[in-house]
Amino acid sequence: MSKKQKKMLLRIVTAAALFVAAMCIPAEGLLRLLLFLAPFALVGWDVLWRAVRNIAHGQIFDENFLMALATVGAFCLGEYPEGVAVMLFYQVGELFQSYAVGRSRKSIASLMDIRPDYANIEVDGELKQVDPNEIAVGDTIVVKPGEKVPLDGVVLDGVSALNTSALTGESLPRDVQPGDNVISGCINQSGLLHIRVNRAFGESTVSKILDLVENSSSKKAKSENFITKFARYYTPVVVIFAALLALLPPLFLGGEWGEWVQRALIFLVISCPCALVISVPLSFFGGIGGASKCGILVKGSNYLEALAQTELIVFDKTGTLTHGTFQVTAIHPDDISESQLLEFAALAENYSNHPISLSLKAAYGRPLDAARVTDSEELAGRGVRAAVDGVTVYAGNDKLMKEIGAAWHDCHHTGTIVHVAVGSRYAGHIVISDEIKADAADAVHALKKQGIRKTVMLTGDSKAVGEQVAQQLGLDAVYTQLLPADKVEQVEKLLHEKTPRGKLAFVGDGINDAPVLSRADIGIAMGALGSDAAIEAADVVLMDDSPSKIAVAMKISQKTLRIVRQNIVFALGVKLLVLLLGALGMANMWEAVFADVGVSVIAILNAMRALKTKNIINN
Repeated sequence: MSKKQKKMLLRIVTAAALFVAAMCIPAEGLLRLLLFLAPFALVGWDVLWRAVRNIAHGQIFDENFLMALATVGAFCLGEYPEGVAVMLFYQVGELFQSYAVGRSRKSIASLMDIRPDYANIEVDGELKQVDPNEIAVGDTIVVKPGEKVPLDGVVLDGVSALNTSALTGESLPRDVQPGDNVISGCINQSGLLHIRVNRAFGESTVSKILDLVENSSSKKAKSENFITKFARYYTPVVVIFAALLALLPPLFLGGEWGEWVQRALIFLVISCPCALVISVPLSFFGGIGGASKCGILVKGSNYLEALAQTELIVFDKTGTLTHGTFQVTAIHPDDISESQLLEFAALAENYSNHPISLSLKAAYGRPLDAARVTDSEELAGRGVRAAVDGVTVYAGNDKLMKEIGAAWHDCHHTGTIVHVAVGSRYAGHIVISDEIKADAADAVHALKKQGIRKTVMLTGDSKAVGEQVAQQLGLDAVYTQLLPADKVEQVEKLLHEKTPRGKLAFVGDGINDAPVLSRADIGIAMGALGSDAAIEAADVVLMDDSPSKIAVAMKISQKTLRIVRQNIVFALGVKLLVLLLGALGMANMWEAVFADVGVSVIAILNAMRALKTKNIINN
């Protein structure tokens, strides 16, 4: 409990004690007023002050105004105990709300613990702590066991295990050694690491993630916007109705002024919309917080709501459903040796960091003489062209071979086929295979079980490779041999297949899928640990490589939406019923307090369930 909450609790307890004492002391007239005025002033002065301040700023119709009007009105009618009780229970509800919001923020606050306080640099043989903002790209920092990695970089010296649970939700540490990339926000568990910084703090992974989380509350869901608009019109309407309820019956029906003013005050207490105004945003905030504990970053409640309405999921293949770690499984030369074919392919791909290029260079297994490559160009969706030893070499798919007029031929192996041509002469092809992720099939099955109507895979690979992967995973449809622009076009077509209220989600690895992630109703980037493109382009970011986290994200979103709907129906239902009873004189001030504070507390308790994700992960 925070210091502010402890002070409020002390005020409530003291006011409650004074209230009980006032009830027990037999007093009349001014003394009785003073006895009840003491606890009322102690517990309610801040509400009265906020009401006066807001009125001065033109913000009249809020819950502070309603509570001030109702309680001061009760005192004017001589109903001192009711006035104190309403304010006392209102503040109990406010305290409970504050505690609930604090609990909801806890999981996101734990994510905020990834923010580094300092970075170690070596000066004259001694370690000195400096602000991470002072570290420049190229500087070397030292991270001791137990410390956070403050900036992104490459390990120069040392071997250790990094705890990435704050980012991924996974407890399994990641081993690093010299040459490995490390990202900020991880905790160094064992060895001493020397790291060369390759990004300034403002551009580091931890800064981007913190910025994402801090701004998530600014993007509101339709349900939240509805409640905000509802409260904007609802509060003035009930105040006007309460005024009419107090004035019209005595003027036109000859009723007692005191009785109808009391009914109007009861009506005002009941009408406070705090149960809705607080519990709905709190539910979404709890859902976002619960997701963050699982390594799922949602950029706003609007995306959480959209995720719950998703009925079509479109997957990229490489790096999403497969590991993206390709291996050469066959070499089929035409009129040169296997080693020559592999050497030409590796040299042509020398300047590319594409997974296929890396697998070719790994298969070659020897240092490449970069001086032999005098020109190199990546051809989007087709392959590469390079000048090797003064001869033009092409390495890519069948589209590239057709483009240059090489007499290529197909391969009986299933996999990604890299065709190689020297000049326009076909030299042969190399077969590269990618491994499907262990939980990919279970992830697709779980999504269908949750009500996803159609699962689709888009890939630039050959038809044989794409269809084989789709069959193994149980996908409903697959589209192959697609260029990046073709993927966007295919998503455009699939958007017409969803129902008016349904959403289409695209899941990619965030490296080259930014256009498609942006075009889908909701973009999900997975395996995004350290990927700038993913964090920038996607609406939901999964911080590890597990496709099963998509199903977890959907379960969290669906649970959150259920809680939101429950709170809206419950709060409105009880409010309308007790408002009607209050207008008819069948509800007293104590029942009005329940309709306000009681409903708020129940709705807040229900909203806090959105934070609990343990059962979701285990099921």
